[in-house]
Amino acid sequence: MIPIRVEGAAVEPVSLPEMRAYLRLPADDAGAEDALIQALVTAARASLEIETRRILVPGRYRIALQAWPRDGLLPLPLSPLVALVRAGFSDGSGTVADLAPGLVGLGPDPVEAPCLRIAPAVPEPAGRSLLIEVDAGFGGSGPPLPAPLRLAVLRLAAARYEHRGDEPDSFATDAARLGAPNRRMRL
Repeated sequence: MIPIRVEGAAVEPVSLPEMRAYLRLPADDAGAEDALIQALVTAARASLEIETRRILVPGRYRIALQAWPRDGLLPLPLSPLVALVRAGFSDGSGTVADLAPGLVGLGPDPVEAPCLRIAPAVPEPAGRSLLIEVDAGFGGSGPPLPAPLRLAVLRLAAARYEHRGDEPDSFATDAARLGAPNRRMRL
């Protein structure tokens, strides 16, 4: 099961003006390096998402399955899990028949152990694919981004700006240290 991002916010957790201010760039440079700075913010956010196993910007994700889990719990690698948008069966033509409300819902801890609860009364797929869409991520309708993660995005992007190709990625340890309290653990 690989969640596929189908919609997402185009807004990073750190805006371009905030990053420019953090870097103390002059206002009279006419935005000469704005594209680079924005790319560094995006890369820093993506690095921290990998490091912490959390989604730092809100988005909608689609999951396709061939069968329901036997124990009634479907663990998801999407933290924080915000809402179940849709659950249903998809036939070969792409038509989706939604399940009745209440048959699939969020598990008890959508931040540390994101999962979906599947009711025993849910029908078997009978040769159809299962289609699930969820909203996940900090910001938007989810919980606010923790301040240490926002600071980690700023610091990691700034370090990559200052050391463009000069040295190995030694500043990644600083980002890892800042992100460590928010890292999802797994067995």
